Amino acid sequence: MLIQTFMYNKAFSWRIKSTLIPISLGVILNSAYDVKFNILGTAFAIFGVVVTSFYQVWVGEKQREFQVNSMQLLYYQAPLSALFLLFCVPMIEPPWASDGLMNRTFNLLDLGLVLLSGLIAFLVNVSIYWIIGNTSAVTYNVVGQLKFCLTLIGGYLLFMEPILPIQFLGILITISGVSLYAYFKSQDNKALPFTIHK
Repeated sequence: MLIQTFMYNKAFSWRIKSTLIPISLGVILNSAYDVKFNILGTAFAIFGVVVTSFYQVWVGEKQREFQVNSMQLLYYQAPLSALFLLFCVPMIEPPWASDGLMNRTFNLLDLGLVLLSGLIAFLVNVSIYWIIGNTSAVTYNVVGQLKFCLTLIGGYLLFMEPILPIQFLGILITISGVSLYAYFKSQDNKALPFTIHK
């Protein structure tokens, strides 16, 4: 929201801004009791949030600027990402290491799992581009926080992963913030003038 406001002059209603308070509070309550914090990890997390925020805003801005849909933007972006990763991966996961790519024997199951992983990554990227292109980066992040809560609930229901009372409160607060966001966003969209494009 800050990037869109200060760099792209996008205005958000006070109601939309206010829904981010319970969403953020709920996520903090869930995260603070679920993971251990250290300075290096926190620095990497902050860096990741900043980079991801710019990426998500740029996805929406570039779709509008170039007047392309999610599939078209992904078609142009994917080869550049693959080329970038081609140079980064050997430094992070050396293929010549003892457990690296060059010292591994692949069977049919391994290849199937690699293909399935690629297909899932493709579908995730298309869904990211579609949601951001049709709504906004803020809406995508709100949906992401709802997904986070549903993952925690699913872990509890399916795998009996324990949820602390404070985490349960965080889930309730986050879901209430997401619900308010959806309601206010739908109200704001109803207030917009309706035009027919020829």
